[in-house]
Amino acid sequence: MNRDVLLISFSAFFADLGYQAVQALFPIYLVLTLASSPFYFGLANAIAFGGGALLAYFAGLLGNTHSRRWLAVIGSAFMLLMPIVGLTVNPILAIALFAAGWWGRNFRVPPRRAMLADASKRGNLGKAFGFLHTLDIGGGMFAVIWLLFVLGIGIGQGTAFLMTSIPILISTLLLVATRDIRKRQRPANPDAGKSSGFRMRKSTFRGIIIATALYGFSYYSLGFPILTIATASSSILLGIGSYAVYLGVSAFTGYFIGSRKRLNKIKALGYLGYMLSGIGTAFLSAGYAFHSPVSVYYLGVALMGFGLGVVETMEPTIISLMRSAVKLDTGMGALQGSRGFGLFFANLIMGILYVVSPSYSYLYAAVISITAGIIVLAAGRGFRG
Repeated sequence: MNRDVLLISFSAFFADLGYQAVQALFPIYLVLTLASSPFYFGLANAIAFGGGALLAYFAGLLGNTHSRRWLAVIGSAFMLLMPIVGLTVNPILAIALFAAGWWGRNFRVPPRRAMLADASKRGNLGKAFGFLHTLDIGGGMFAVIWLLFVLGIGIGQGTAFLMTSIPILISTLLLVATRDIRKRQRPANPDAGKSSGFRMRKSTFRGIIIATALYGFSYYSLGFPILTIATASSSILLGIGSYAVYLGVSAFTGYFIGSRKRLNKIKALGYLGYMLSGIGTAFLSAGYAFHSPVSVYYLGVALMGFGLGVVETMEPTIISLMRSAVKLDTGMGALQGSRGFGLFFANLIMGILYVVSPSYSYLYAAVISITAGIIVLAAGRGFRG
């Protein structure tokens, strides 16, 4: 827990304290307040995640030769576009501002993860990424709590959006204060490709990237469950409250899983990450199909939160341990880019299926997520990290 690990992690805390409130309020504002179709909410997320995927991969490439710190700062600064959503009543402009801010968020992630990896000792990578995820998602949980409070006392949605700019600005300033640490990486051995160990690592890396992209096809915006629960319970606050449960469970899981040094990282990612997320989504599908009480939806959301905590901790940890097979910045960019590529299609498909029946949309996501778990388990059999 050195100075740079703390600065990067608390920067993530304040970023989520701001933009996760936007994420929670945006579906309510777009669909219920501005009376847009749920399809347009799916389209908004597809644009945000799809464009963000390209920018994340580009940021990973730039991180090989440019300052990671300033790449992260630039991305963080663009996130300040998201609070401006509260100043517009035009759905198209609201979608554009939300997407542009999310692009900045994705651009920031690969250099920030690479900075954290190089600021940590190799044996503590899991703990460092778990700590980052705990503060990251913990900030999101507190964001939902304060959002519920301000809406509950009658503060308008537009003002609530603008309030999110304060923690996002603090997050950006904390990134400015970090040092751009870069460990020297040994050049690749031209004969390394002949060894079975190196081929195993290369194949594992490709398998994880494929599984990450496939998981992205199931990793829809939690705005959909927020809408589902708000509609089923006739309570906007219960809908937004489910997001706090999701983030709270995820925050605890990230640090708990990251601290388990003897844990098989590939199996944890496959079983406890991808597959458990799929099971949680299946609860949402069954809950809507059988008109279940809100507690069933909340259980599904909690399982999804546990899965997310594992995924967000194990994925970057495994990539960081593969430095001999792939450049660190390129690996982090490929990781974030492949996820965003899947998210682009996931939210489009979810938006279309959600109009037909929310149950169908969740069932689709559950099947894809479980399939991603099977792929990563198969690809990681030779991983010796």
